[in-house]
Amino acid sequence: METTRFILLIALGLVLTMIWQSWHEDYTDLSVPTQLDRQEQILESATNADVEDLPMAPMPALKSEAPSLVSDENSREFVNGEVVHVKTDLLDLEINTRGGTIQHLELLKYPLSKKQQDEKVVLLDNAEEYFYIIQGGLLSKNNAANHKTIYTAQNKNYSLAGNDSVSVPLYWESENGLKIIKTFTFYKGKYVAEINYEIQNGTGADWTGSLYGQINRTEPKEKGSRFIYTYTGAVISSPEKRYEKIDFGDIEDDKLSTDITNGWIAMLEHYFISALIPGSKEDQYHYYTLNPDKSSYVIGAISPAKTVSIGASEKLNHRLFFGPKLQKEMEEVAEGLNLTVDYGVFWFLAKPLYWALDYIHGYTNNWGWAIILVTLLLKIIFYKLSAAGYRSMANMRKVQPRLLSIRERYKGDRARLNQAMMDIYKEEKINPLGGCFPILIQIPVFISLYWCLLESVELRQADFILWIHDLSIPDPYFVLPLLMGITMFVQQKLNPAPMDPVQAKVMSVLPVVFTVFFAFFPSGLVLYWVVNNTLSIAQQWMITRNIENAASNK
Repeated sequence: METTRFILLIALGLVLTMIWQSWHEDYTDLSVPTQLDRQEQILESATNADVEDLPMAPMPALKSEAPSLVSDENSREFVNGEVVHVKTDLLDLEINTRGGTIQHLELLKYPLSKKQQDEKVVLLDNAEEYFYIIQGGLLSKNNAANHKTIYTAQNKNYSLAGNDSVSVPLYWESENGLKIIKTFTFYKGKYVAEINYEIQNGTGADWTGSLYGQINRTEPKEKGSRFIYTYTGAVISSPEKRYEKIDFGDIEDDKLSTDITNGWIAMLEHYFISALIPGSKEDQYHYYTLNPDKSSYVIGAISPAKTVSIGASEKLNHRLFFGPKLQKEMEEVAEGLNLTVDYGVFWFLAKPLYWALDYIHGYTNNWGWAIILVTLLLKIIFYKLSAAGYRSMANMRKVQPRLLSIRERYKGDRARLNQAMMDIYKEEKINPLGGCFPILIQIPVFISLYWCLLESVELRQADFILWIHDLSIPDPYFVLPLLMGITMFVQQKLNPAPMDPVQAKVMSVLPVVFTVFFAFFPSGLVLYWVVNNTLSIAQQWMITRNIENAASNK
């Protein structure tokens, strides 16, 4: 009976999760402004808040007379700006000479889908239906090159060409002799870019200014699965709190303005991330969010002011990480960046589970078999604990005829019924909660594995066997969900049937309900549940048979 209640609680949790997901999507849809209907308005108001809007408390804001950004027929080009194309072994991107804005980025190792191998995941773009760019520049009371400044590029195309890195310099010079060289450096085999500003002061006065960088995007129009929620929005990190979400609603309601040393910022979606990491861990940066004209969402960082003497030069820099949420690589880039692979409240359990999956995958070279073997490993670890619960349920099943008999005898007297049931439990040495407690102990581990499978980009488009060619999407033929429903039905038959007729009817429907739920879940998650149920059935059947045989031999 306790197991019945536990399963009902799981079903209720799934339903409530879907209701919340649906409400969240409907609510956020109400806040999408009408400006998104036209690309020109996106590029005018969402490309970036004006420089005057940036939170520059330490110095007056830069006065810029640069024209607003607009678009022509080519959505990848800004008026008055040229496009510089850069290609590495991992990235295919475009940098606009207006501000040195990264306006388009494709991930060459990540096809859009198994059926669209030639089309790659586009992480950054300035299209109407998907606006997501990275900008930056310098702020000063004197002249500076900001995100609207027109740079000059030496070449229009860059590639690694057999080297380990490629640098893309952009040049700007003011009328009074201030020279800025903004250089992007990309590396072979890495999703990291270095952005360096070299400030050459050829003016007749000291130059003082700050570096800023920001990530700017609109809320995606395409929502994720209604059955599975993954976070899309901004994140800020500090030594006190390494992973703090700032969703789009938070940016609309309240502008962030805080100073942090050794922090970073990022924009997340399910499997991918774009992050901006300050060049120095020791410097205190100012972090901010903006919601310009309520058409886009900006999170950015401003460095401390730097003074460049007459005739001298200085360098300011920051780093970018843009690509898949690969934990090993992100750990090397910034402290806590790997936490963007969000395992939820049981992250301390999910991390060793991911390590086990990754380790086994190193031998099997197949994530499906890794899931199966990790599930088997968990069943071995919890074997004795599960056995205690299954023995309790088997004993409950053995005495169930007697319980039904006294239920009929004392159906009008609740007190006597409870006393008679307790007498049976005492006589047979049965703990009525014994079948529930061992399961409750295992729940955090199972939830951790669930999030581990859901959040790991390694399972995206990962092959298994036969018809399963992508463990991150639902089973196209619904075979695994059907197997899950069958195994759940078999488990019910091994458990003592609920004495309450209403509960019995609900339990009989649950396998069908869960089959429908799991039809929309990623096949990797369903595979875990099928294997776990199958192993549980085998263990429970053996224990139940042994107890029933022992009882018949008495």
